[in-house]
Amino acid sequence: MITIDTLLSKIDFLQILGPKPAEINMVHTNSKLCLAEDGFIAIKGNTVDGHQFIESVIQQGCKLIFCEELPEQLNPEICYIQVFSTTNIAGKLIKECYHKPDEKLKLIGVTGTNGKTTCATLLFELFKDLGFNVGLLSTVENKVNNTVIPSTHTTPEVSKLYELLQQMVEQKVQFCFMEVSSHALVQQRVNGLRFQGAIFTNLTHDHLDYHGSFEDYRDAKKLLFDNLDSDAFALTNKDDKNGMYMLQNCKAGKFSYGLKSITDFSAKIIEADFDGMELDLMGQRFWTSLIGEFNAYNLSAVFGVATLLDITAENIVLNLSKLNKVKGRFEVIRNSTNTIIIDYAHTPDALKNVLDTINEIRKNNVPLTVVFGCGGNRDKEKRPKMGEIASKNANRVIITNDNPRFENTKEIIKQIENGIQAQYYKNLLTIEDRFQAIKTAISTAQTGEVILIAGKGHENYQEIEGIKYPFDDSEIVKQIISELQA
Repeated sequence: MITIDTLLSKIDFLQILGPKPAEINMVHTNSKLCLAEDGFIAIKGNTVDGHQFIESVIQQGCKLIFCEELPEQLNPEICYIQVFSTTNIAGKLIKECYHKPDEKLKLIGVTGTNGKTTCATLLFELFKDLGFNVGLLSTVENKVNNTVIPSTHTTPEVSKLYELLQQMVEQKVQFCFMEVSSHALVQQRVNGLRFQGAIFTNLTHDHLDYHGSFEDYRDAKKLLFDNLDSDAFALTNKDDKNGMYMLQNCKAGKFSYGLKSITDFSAKIIEADFDGMELDLMGQRFWTSLIGEFNAYNLSAVFGVATLLDITAENIVLNLSKLNKVKGRFEVIRNSTNTIIIDYAHTPDALKNVLDTINEIRKNNVPLTVVFGCGGNRDKEKRPKMGEIASKNANRVIITNDNPRFENTKEIIKQIENGIQAQYYKNLLTIEDRFQAIKTAISTAQTGEVILIAGKGHENYQEIEGIKYPFDDSEIVKQIISELQA
């Protein structure tokens, strides 16, 4: 239980109407979770306005309502606290109800367009191998030590976020590594969290359907760094043109990493193939199963964070060399004649990075096929750009479904094709059914051909008309290989 006066001391409010209870058990933003002796925060979301559930939570036993707009008819037994923005106060109130779990461990946030999942997961695995109790909040999965908790968002909804952090505290977690999305930052889902450090990976074209402009998207990411305390650290990719922008007006200690600039933490690729690469990290050479320049950036960021958290270089490198790839991130599967790569690349820059890596490694001009699509009800501007990138950097392109959601598949494919120049049409196939597209790529491949299946990576579903059907690119590939060899 927590006293109402304690909660009110953390926020600004306009007025209090009705009998104020002395204390409550918990506050929720999700009306379905509200029980007797709980409070409800009515948030105006993008699609649903929580104010419409005020009456139902009262019937469920809630005696305390935080709202922006008062109901037309007030229940005389209920306490209504009117505030300017319920979105702004939600994190602060829920944090107090959970007794500030974020301040009882070291929380490291990772933001950027690409590389968030890889960096957060590698840090989790590294610190676990070093003997620490660790937590992970990521797109792929959430973890409390060895316990896996399914993930539905890159950054959890605020109530779930604090619930997970509290579980970590109870399990004596010392470090939590957390992906922080631009959506979560703008929606103030991480308001009030105390981060010990933050990483900026890179910034490229994505989510402009939500943010409206690239500048707004960039500034959303910057919010993570703007809110760091002076005793925290900020680690940025100096090779990205927006890297140093993130550090402007940041109170935290400022550090950088990269491959091409003079930085605090630098990396250099010595050699690479489809099994991994030899990397030089600050004079420490080691072999890693991770592949590509983008992973060299990820590893240098991980090295930087571990160093800033007082791990010695020798211990970092020794344990990094043992880490495996993150599922769906440059995941290599081989049959008797071909190399097949599964990757989450779903932005123009990510697709270009993966194709560049493949083209640097493949030898003797063996062919390269890329199978990909674009998600529906998402940023449409990136579709022709991805079509252009795929056609210019591969020998054959098969355009197919990704997660069409509620959009027409043919229209999505047409928008991708709009970016492909006429001279590349002869290398283009369109197969709407993703299973058949992947099967066609594998069954018609030449000896030695490399096949990239991009866009979905770790996802184990395909979302069509509001229904998520089971579909895992990696498992589909293995199934097709087995059928073709039978």
